[in-house]
Amino acid sequence: MRRLPVYILLDTSGSMRGEPIHAVNNAMQILLSTLRQDPHALDTVHISLITFDLEARVMQNLTPLDAFPAVSLQTPNSGPTFLGEALKVAGQKVKSEVKVGEDADWAPLLFIMTDGKPSDTQTFNEQVGAIQNAGFASIVGCGAGPSADVTALKRFCTSVAMLDTLDGAGFEQFFKWVSDVITDGNRPDAPDAPQGGSNLPPPPAEINIVI
Repeated sequence: MRRLPVYILLDTSGSMRGEPIHAVNNAMQILLSTLRQDPHALDTVHISLITFDLEARVMQNLTPLDAFPAVSLQTPNSGPTFLGEALKVAGQKVKSEVKVGEDADWAPLLFIMTDGKPSDTQTFNEQVGAIQNAGFASIVGCGAGPSADVTALKRFCTSVAMLDTLDGAGFEQFFKWVSDVITDGNRPDAPDAPQGGSNLPPPPAEINIVI
């Protein structure tokens, strides 16, 4: 059965320290639990997790949903937000992990959550075009909290969501919506590539869709 690769990029910079990162850890577990209730997702969805703060780290290579481990992310006390480097790593992983040609995977999905703005401006500017050309069916960005730079996300995402706060309820609703996006495009009768933009499932009230 064809795989649906899902890449998740999470901001772990110092501003996420404390309750926000705990909320993200809990929300990730909800995402995994929700997806595992869908038999077709269990057969097809593979997830990769990349974090970014003063560097980008591959926390988990592309892994089958049923084998994906529990998430326990940490943050530094302070430091920059290297979103550009994270996009670069994601593009490299897609090239090495996603199968093309015979027995090709479905076009991958990319989800990004950040509460700030890119600190590595030059790398970010270089990677905007590259990530748009990396073959993702949808690139969904989430700006969390009042300091999130939604303008930066609009430059490369096919859809951008906003959360007003960094509390657990907001993250939980966003990650539940992410599970809806994944399963909606992963139905047995779905087209080969999940669609982005306005074709995404409607979000809950806590999430404001900007584009």
